[in-house]
Amino acid sequence: MPRDGAPDRTETAMSATTLPTATAPLPPEAATTLHPADLAALLDLRQPEAAWETLAALPLARRAETFGYLSATTQVAVAAVAPRRALAELVSAMDADERADLWARLPEEAREALAPALAAAEREDIRKLASYPPGTAGAVMTSDYAVLRPEMTARDAIEALRRQAASKETIHVAYVLSTGRRLLGTVTLEDLVLSPPDRPVSQIMHADAPAVRAEEPAEQAARIVARYDLPAVPVLNGGDAMVGIVTADDAMDVAEAEATTDFHKAGGSASLGVALREATIGLLYRKRIVWLVVLVFANVFSGAGIAAFEEVIAANVALVFFLPLLIDSGGNAGSQAATLMVRALATGEARLADWGRMLGRETLVAALLGLTMAGAVSLLGLVRGGPEIALVVAATMVCVVLVGSLVGLSLPFLLSRFGLDPATASAPLITTIADASGVLIYFAIASALLMG
Repeated sequence: MPRDGAPDRTETAMSATTLPTATAPLPPEAATTLHPADLAALLDLRQPEAAWETLAALPLARRAETFGYLSATTQVAVAAVAPRRALAELVSAMDADERADLWARLPEEAREALAPALAAAEREDIRKLASYPPGTAGAVMTSDYAVLRPEMTARDAIEALRRQAASKETIHVAYVLSTGRRLLGTVTLEDLVLSPPDRPVSQIMHADAPAVRAEEPAEQAARIVARYDLPAVPVLNGGDAMVGIVTADDAMDVAEAEATTDFHKAGGSASLGVALREATIGLLYRKRIVWLVVLVFANVFSGAGIAAFEEVIAANVALVFFLPLLIDSGGNAGSQAATLMVRALATGEARLADWGRMLGRETLVAALLGLTMAGAVSLLGLVRGGPEIALVVAATMVCVVLVGSLVGLSLPFLLSRFGLDPATASAPLITTIADASGVLIYFAIASALLMG
């Protein structure tokens, strides 16, 4: 709730979106009173020229913070219309990781124009951060972290943090380094304040600080931050020297991006890479068509299975009534199992070594689910086709739920085993496999029980 009767920030942001045109800059009261994240959300809806005019009127620190909240597409567009000197000033004021991200998004000609206007230290910092492959911890880290020496006293350390505070991402946690930038431990500002002034930092620090390698996936850094409830996790290079930190807010962004990618893959499409509202028709088409075409051909097997049992179907037309129900049940059971396993593998709750134990448990669970569903569908079988049809339908239900569940469980493990993303075991893929196998199971059981 807002204090002192002030208007709610969200309401203010919503009212600002009612401005008559996206080509005009925001009113000064909106630009100065909104939180930078809310202000950036409004600027994302405006033309680049109007967005830059609004940003240019802000103090440099607020301008850089707001710019960091803009979408990637808007950042590039605004950078294209900003004067070179003003853009260089803005880039210099940005956090190191956000600066490197922007640099990676800019076209080559924009980089060449901007580089001479940046200080040599900033260019070198951008070069180092941008050299790590996308998706790694090094690619999302920042080099703005507080450093202390082990021989410092608590009093000296606090004074050192006071000097570093203006240019660092955070001073709540400082990193104790040796002369070779080897990580010796971490110390919090609270630890320093509560310790005797003359106590050495080496006696205050926590020597067992978790860390991540720069070449490791960024998701690993996010897991460490979440597991140990850290404000940031240190990043080490191949020589064990500390090169940066991944902060909690960046870890949250990584986790959100990974969840979004997995969600897209689970739906049978590739990640868009941009906000949905900014995606073009061509991009949406390209990201979705591949899986749909693959699944079209995969579904041919279902049709072939039906064609192979034409005589059974002709002699027992009531079987057709239950076909969609049965194959959908197998696909649904498989999608459930796959969703659980993909998420467990992504979060580290399950490992490849757990497959055998989880397969046995899933077999029992799937059998219980299948028997319960078979009991329900057998009643329909009795009404529509009599006892024989009811037996066929019930037996098929148990089998398709069992097969669908085991495929849904095993496919993510199999993909992981071959170094592929388990999220590729998408719901459409599982459903297609379950459909084809369900048709064969259904009519094979029907043929054995009704035509034998």
